[in-house]
Amino acid sequence: MYIYGLIAKLVMILDDNGRPYDMNKIKRAYRYAWRLHEGQRRASGEPYICHPVAVAEIVAELGLDTDSVCAALLHDTVEDCGDKISLAVIKKEFGETVMNLVDGLTKLVQIPFDDKEEEHMENLRKMFLAMAKDVRVIFIKLCDRLHNMRTLMAKPEKKQRLTALETMQVYAPLAHRLGMQRIKQELENLALQYLDPIGYEEVRKDVEEKYGANRDFVARTKELLMDKLAENNLVFTIDGRVKSVYSIYNKMFTKNKSFDEIYDFYAFRIITETELECYTVLGIIHDTFRSMPGRFKDYISTPKPNLYQSLHTTVIGRDGIPFEVQIRTYKMHQFAEYGMAAHWKYKSGVKESNEKMEEKLTWISKLIESEDSTRDPDEFIRSLKVDIIQDEIFVFTPKGDVITLPHDATLIDFAYAIHSAVGNKMVGAKVNGVIAPIDSTPNNGDIVQIITSSASRGPSRDWLKVVKTGEARNKIRQWFKKEQRNENIQVGKSEIEKEFKRYGRPYTPAKRDEILTNIIGRMGIASLDDLYNTIGYGGLTVSKLSTKLKDEFDRVMGSAEPPAAPESFVVTTQPSRAKPHKGGVIVDGVEGCEVKFAKCCNPLPGDAIAGFITKGYGISIHKIDCPNLQSAANDPAMQGRVVHAAWEKAAGQNSGDGNLYEAILQVYAENDLMLMVSLTSALADMRVSLHQINTQSRAGGIIVNMVVGCRNVDHFYSIMSRLKSINHVINVRRGYT
Repeated sequence: MYIYGLIAKLVMILDDNGRPYDMNKIKRAYRYAWRLHEGQRRASGEPYICHPVAVAEIVAELGLDTDSVCAALLHDTVEDCGDKISLAVIKKEFGETVMNLVDGLTKLVQIPFDDKEEEHMENLRKMFLAMAKDVRVIFIKLCDRLHNMRTLMAKPEKKQRLTALETMQVYAPLAHRLGMQRIKQELENLALQYLDPIGYEEVRKDVEEKYGANRDFVARTKELLMDKLAENNLVFTIDGRVKSVYSIYNKMFTKNKSFDEIYDFYAFRIITETELECYTVLGIIHDTFRSMPGRFKDYISTPKPNLYQSLHTTVIGRDGIPFEVQIRTYKMHQFAEYGMAAHWKYKSGVKESNEKMEEKLTWISKLIESEDSTRDPDEFIRSLKVDIIQDEIFVFTPKGDVITLPHDATLIDFAYAIHSAVGNKMVGAKVNGVIAPIDSTPNNGDIVQIITSSASRGPSRDWLKVVKTGEARNKIRQWFKKEQRNENIQVGKSEIEKEFKRYGRPYTPAKRDEILTNIIGRMGIASLDDLYNTIGYGGLTVSKLSTKLKDEFDRVMGSAEPPAAPESFVVTTQPSRAKPHKGGVIVDGVEGCEVKFAKCCNPLPGDAIAGFITKGYGISIHKIDCPNLQSAANDPAMQGRVVHAAWEKAAGQNSGDGNLYEAILQVYAENDLMLMVSLTSALADMRVSLHQINTQSRAGGIIVNMVVGCRNVDHFYSIMSRLKSINHVINVRRGYT
C-alpha cells in the first residue's frame, strides 16, 4: 500500500543502523501522523506527511533512538492539528519522553504576542529550555530545518529570505556548536543560495573552473599520500575534496580575500586508528611537503568547545598548489560528522549519553540565564550568535586552566568567564606578563592574569558596550541590578522621560504613571520602580518599549491635554521651562546659563547626560555615569546642584552644521615608524579634525592619546572602528581625563 510505501526508506535506514528499534511503536507513530495530516499539503503541492517522514529519515541517519524517530514523525501534529490531538494524547499513546520531545518542537501558537520579534524570541527560548532538558530536541529540530531548507524553493521569495537568514544566524551555528559538521555545511550552502544568489553562483563557477583546471590534482596527491603512508605500515583511509561554496564565500567576504588567496581550496582527510598515529602521519606529511608557517592547528591536544578533535595543517603540493590536510582517528571522525548525536549512534544507553553531555551543554543554561535578564529580542539573538559563534580562541589562566572565548572577546569577558566576583573586582590585567587595557582582545594561547582589588567600586556601565559574551553582559547587569538600584531608577526615569518628550504632547505625572502602570501590567513587572530599575541596569531598552509606550500614550491621552511640563527625574527642580541652550542641550529649570561640556568625561550626543550647576561657570554637562557627577550626586551638600539635561533631537545629527564635540581616543599600539602617519592619514581620510595628540610609552609599545572632533556617539565609534583596522594597532578605546 502507498501508506506503507512512504516509510520504506525509513525502515531500511533503521535496519542498517543495527540498533534494537521498536518498529511497532514507530509504525504506530507514522499511522497517527498520516491520519492527522491527511488532506494537508505543503507549498510544493505534495502531501504534508512527506515532510515528517523525511525528517524521521534524517533523524534515523543520525542514529538516534526510537523515541526520537517517533517524535520526528509527530513533531508537527500538535502545532498543525491541535483540534485533533493534544500532548496528553501523545503521552498516553507514546510515552512521556515522546511527548516532551514533541512539546519542545511545538511553537507557541496559542499565546498572543504584541509583535513578531517577541514571538520569535519566545519560541527560541522555549526550544532552548526543552533542549537543556533533552538535547535530542535540537537534533530533531536541525533535521526539520534541513528538510525545510532542501524544499524551500516552493516558498515565496520573502519567506525564502527570512527562513534562510534564521538558518544562517541560528541553526547553522547551533549545528556547529554541537559538532554536527555535515548538517552545518549543508545548511550554510542552502541558506547562501537564497541570501546572496549572485555571490553564491559566482563562487560556484570559480570553484568549478579552478577544479576543472586541476582536476587530476586531487587524484595525484591522494596517490602520493597513500604511497608514503603505506611505506610506514599505517592502517588508514583517505579522501580528497574541494571546500564547500559557503566556506570559500565566507573567507572571501569576511576576511577580504580574493579567490586566489584561498589556500585550503583542496582538502584531504586522513583517518587512522590511534591518536599516536595521527602525529606520525603529521610528521610524514611535513617531511613530504613544505608546510606553510602559521597554518598548523592541534585540536587533538586542545579540542574545540564543541569537542571537535583533529590535526589541521596546510602544505604546498609538488605542483605548487597549497592544500589542507586534516588528520584524526575513526572515533574523532564520527564525532566530527555527527557531533554530540554520535553518543546515540554509538552508545546503547540514552541515560548514559545524557549524563555525559550535561556538563558539555552548560552554555545552553548560560544562554537561558542571559535571556532571563533581558526581554529584548535583539539582545537574545545577539547573545545566541555570540555564544554559539564559530570562531573561538583558547586563553589560559596563570594556573594553566583553559578558558574558551569568542575570537573578539575582551579581557573583561575573560574575567567574568572565570567568576562574577573576579569580573566585578577587576581593576587591570596582564597578558603574557605585560599590563594590557582591560578592553583589549587576547589572542589564541595567551596567558592572562586578572588583577583585582577589594577597593574596586565594581564594573562600569561602559563595559556593557565593550563586552562580547552574553555571560559577561548578564553578570554586569546583575551587579548593577543588585548594587545600584537607586541610580538605576534615576537613569530609567530619565530614559522614559526622553521617550515621552518625543511625542510632542504635554502630559501630567498622573497620566504618565497611568500609562506606565498599564504597560507593566501587560509585561508582568511588579512596580514602576522595577521598570525604571530594569531600564537603568540595561535589562530592557526603551527602544523596545517604544511601540507599546506610544500606543498606550495615545490610548490614555486621547485628545490633547492642558499644557503641563513633565517633572524631572534626575532631581526635583522648579517647574520646567524647557529651553535650548548653546551646544544642542536642553536644560530644565535654568535660564540664561552657559553650558560647558565637562572635560572629565567629554559627553557626546547619544550619551545619557545630566547637568551640574558650577559656581560662576554656568552649567557643566556630564555623562550620567561620570564618576565626578556621581560623587556630587551622592554628596548631600551638592545634590541640589544636579539638574536634568537632554540633547536636542537634532544634536549631532547634521554632518554639515559644523557642530562638533571633543572626545578622547586612546590608541594602544606597537611602536612602528609609520604608526603616526597611518593614524593621522586615517583621520584625514574620514575628515575628522585632530585637536591634540601626545604619546606615552608602555611595555611592548605606546599609547597615543588624541582629542578629536566628532558629531555623536555613533560617529565616534565609527572612528574607533577605522583606527582598529590599522596595522600595528592593538586596541582603541574611549579616553577620560
